[in-house]
Amino acid sequence: MVNKYESIFIINTEIGEDNIKALVEKFKNFLETSAQLESIDEWGKRRLAYEIKGVNEGYYVLVNFSADSSFPSELERLYKITDGILKYLIIKKDK
Repeated sequence: MVNKYESIFIINTEIGEDNIKALVEKFKNFLETSAQLESIDEWGKRRLAYEIKGVNEGYYVLVNFSADSSFPSELERLYKITDGILKYLIIKKDK
């Protein structure tokens, strides 16, 4: 069964602009090949509401996608093992 999801992830800006672009591209490619990517919205650099791992600024990326119910756990695993990801959130959207 295919569900609609929304995910936001925050990249550590201290890794450099080239590495930020590479991470965005990595997740974009992963979502295009493993799910149905509907939209990707790069919000850019923003100040964090609170300090995370000694960092005050992050690069925000919002994605909307459709996938089967087992996919979000795989995406979460990828977020966890990727250096440079400060925080992430995946939510299932109502129909």
